[in-house]
Amino acid sequence: MSAVPQSDEPLLLREDRDGIAWLTMNRPQQMNLLTSDMLAALQGAFDAIAEDESVRVVVLTGAGKGFCAGHDLKEIRALGEQPKIRDLFDRCSRMMMSIPRLPQPVLARVHGAAAAAGCQLVAQCDLAIASEAARFATPGVSWGFFCSTPGVAIGRNLQRKHALEMLLTGDLIDAQRAVQWGLVNRAVPAERLDAEVEQLARQLAAKPPSSIRAGKRAFYQQMDMGLQPAYELASEVIACSFVEEEGREGMDAFIEKRKPRWAQ
Repeated sequence: MSAVPQSDEPLLLREDRDGIAWLTMNRPQQMNLLTSDMLAALQGAFDAIAEDESVRVVVLTGAGKGFCAGHDLKEIRALGEQPKIRDLFDRCSRMMMSIPRLPQPVLARVHGAAAAAGCQLVAQCDLAIASEAARFATPGVSWGFFCSTPGVAIGRNLQRKHALEMLLTGDLIDAQRAVQWGLVNRAVPAERLDAEVEQLARQLAAKPPSSIRAGKRAFYQQMDMGLQPAYELASEVIACSFVEEEGREGMDAFIEKRKPRWAQ
């Protein structure tokens, strides 16, 4: 990686419109590397959005030719000592865990390359739409540092053998294979990417927010449980949803054969 002059542009751009927060990693000359500063910017944005009830959906993307090329190896090499490197990865893990903990759905818009921790970031998002030109890889094994942290998110999205094929070979996979393996929801022509992302984001933003928040939280909680406690949790969540304002309005609308009117 060649040295890149620091830009005066913000590391992370945020644009809010119609209940959707669009976050753009903004270091295109560095392939939007997850430097310490980028991690801090993402963490700050997620922390703010978690408290922002005007945001219904988050879209995460990268500026330039690719989504994200992972960590900055020059930064890691300069840190040198294991405790300092561990701290960097702990901060990255905290940022990654913020995504499923957000009340709002997070949708990755992926173009170009998503490699190593960039691939992890795609896997960690709740949903992902990719350009047909997108490529995904966890290449660390080829350079002597196994992509174990990306493996956490990838291993929770893909079937085990598919996840291990990515992690053990480091090979690139194309967007269609990423769909087949469960890394992304769909792959679309590059010229359709923005429209597809916008359509899905607007569809999600139109859903009742309390139900989305409760449903997302319960989904991730029950995934780590055994069958019986998972059903117990899910039963409590769905029972509560029926007696809350949104649930009552939804039932009335269904019975009266009309569209529900959600509180703003």
